[in-house]
Amino acid sequence: MWSMVYQSDTMSVVNIRMSIPAFSKLCELLETKGGLRNSKHMLVDEQVAMFLHTLAHNEKNRIIVNRFQRSGETISRYFKLVLDVVCRLHKEFCKTPVRVPNNETDERWKWFKGRLGALDGTYIKVKVPTCDRKPYWTRKGEICTNVLGECTRDLMFSYVLAGWEGSAAESRVLRDAISRPNGLKITREMSQDPLDNEVAMDHTQDGNEHDNVISTVETSQGWSDRRDNLANDMFNEWNITHGKLS
Repeated sequence: MWSMVYQSDTMSVVNIRMSIPAFSKLCELLETKGGLRNSKHMLVDEQVAMFLHTLAHNEKNRIIVNRFQRSGETISRYFKLVLDVVCRLHKEFCKTPVRVPNNETDERWKWFKGRLGALDGTYIKVKVPTCDRKPYWTRKGEICTNVLGECTRDLMFSYVLAGWEGSAAESRVLRDAISRPNGLKITREMSQDPLDNEVAMDHTQDGNEHDNVISTVETSQGWSDRRDNLANDMFNEWNITHGKLS
């Protein structure tokens, strides 16, 4: 434990992806609010370190057995114990995002007034039974789960959806996140989409004209122009501010 975590911040980050102060704070939180306790044979910090090291390096149980000199059964039991506590405290780790204010002056954020944060998907490698691997193959040939995450501008996660197979399209994962009763909540400023007025009231679809027949999605020129104009405005102001342009 000393060499892996407490020897230096560098070694701590390498082994558990967390500095010593952050690790100590996490252990305190799991103990005081989550009810994690020292056992007869293992202290809280070792329980948490084993848990974090396993996640940080995607290690197998037998590797942790050798590294921490504990039995496989002991490691499995404490991993589940810490995981249960972390899940119970999920509200402590997920924070409600705050919009970028209209009077924001920070050069990095003043262009994004009213925004809550950033949304993106990522692949995380997983181990699944051979018979279930096919849906988890990604286009890069890896066995992964497709995870959707939203974070605030201070890099704090405010929403995470895990569990989708690696072959699932990101649009499908996003649709699932929004449609869940306790899923991703997005404020839309308009009560009605202006394009709805362009659809005739008596419009009907043939039986084979559902959204699952869409085969391609083309770039919207309007959004492309907005992106390009924003990038140009940011670049021009940066040049003026730093004396690059006369």
